[in-house]
Amino acid sequence: VQLQASGGGLVQPGGSLRLSCAASGSIFSINDMGWYRQAPGKQRELVAGITSGGSTNYADSVKGRFTISRDNAKNTVYLQMNSLNPEDTAVYYCNAVIKRGPLAPPMTYWGQGTQVTVSS
Repeated sequence: VQLQASGGGLVQPGGSLRLSCAASGSIFSINDMGWYRQAPGKQRELVAGITSGGSTNYADSVKGRFTISRDNAKNTVYLQMNSLNPEDTAVYYCNAVIKRGPLAPPMTYWGQGTQVTVSS
């Protein structure tokens, strides 16, 4: 199983970016999916999560600005980021809890990370 993240880049304050993360490989089902970020010198933190049923949760710092969504048919999770500010600068990682078979235990997989830089 692999998670491939894309969509990062350099954006000016107030701008927007959309991150995507596609899961591929031997997948039976995907439970929770989410986005985390890690800024230099800081611990990795949860940005947003979404369940298989579509329930979402967000870090307080991004509520009202970021939106997480998923396309179950494409095994893909998205993060729409609006009103970006320099404090959002970080490497963003996606993760997913995946079962590889009906009797297999759920396991957490991580994407490779994509850099988001907010600067003028």
